[in-house]
Amino acid sequence: MARQELARFLRDRRAALRPHEFALPVTGTTRRTPGLRREEVAQLAHMSVDYYTRLEQARGPRPSARILDALAQALRLTPAERSHLFRLAGSSAPPGISAVRRVRPQVARMLERLPGTAAVVTDATYGVVAWNPLARTLLGGDLADGTANLARRRFLDQGQLYETSNSEEFGHIVVARLRRAADRYPHDPRLTALLGELHAASEEFREIWQARPVHAPGHRTKTVDHPQAGTLRLNCDVLLVPEDDQEVVLITAGPGSPTDRALRTLAGQRT
Repeated sequence: MARQELARFLRDRRAALRPHEFALPVTGTTRRTPGLRREEVAQLAHMSVDYYTRLEQARGPRPSARILDALAQALRLTPAERSHLFRLAGSSAPPGISAVRRVRPQVARMLERLPGTAAVVTDATYGVVAWNPLARTLLGGDLADGTANLARRRFLDQGQLYETSNSEEFGHIVVARLRRAADRYPHDPRLTALLGELHAASEEFREIWQARPVHAPGHRTKTVDHPQAGTLRLNCDVLLVPEDDQEVVLITAGPGSPTDRALRTLAGQRT
């Protein structure tokens, strides 16, 4: 039964892909179906057409982790789909090589539809991978050039423009998430470099790391001393994008409050 389910999953994923999205040689043969051909998936996964065909026909041997990873990349599976593929093959999915830093288009579009909310998307290493105009105005610093990392802001004072009331708590939240990331992506070179930088430069980071904090994302409030808008009392809520191990941080204020008015003023200043 599991072999049949694996075969069905591979066929369905292959049929859902569009050839023009891949750098594949153009042939003159007319396609009868919109998806990729078996030989094209085999080419992308660097395996023989016969081997891949046997997998789709539920006749192949149990695939190794290397084969499954190659199929996951060829079929452009999300982390959740990759884990499902490994389960169907009777294996446990090893961690992905790197944290996902691309942002799903629908998530990016959602940020633009929140004009009264400052919103950013962070990856598993606390890199800011997407933001909307109000977030750029509110958070400033290195956000606009795409290099912002909230862990560096917190522990290395890189790009921080103002002080916040929950700085100590946020330090523990950052370390807890980075510890989870280190477990999931032990071979991510950018994460390894970030952790090395933080350990080398911040005694506070080293102490919190040794304490092994545990924190879950959720609702929090903080007071911010902003250089333009003054004292702001903000609500921070986190939405998860579990397939990509990312978080959408929504920063709002109480309706009609002085902070709400200040955010509206900042929104009017954005460029």
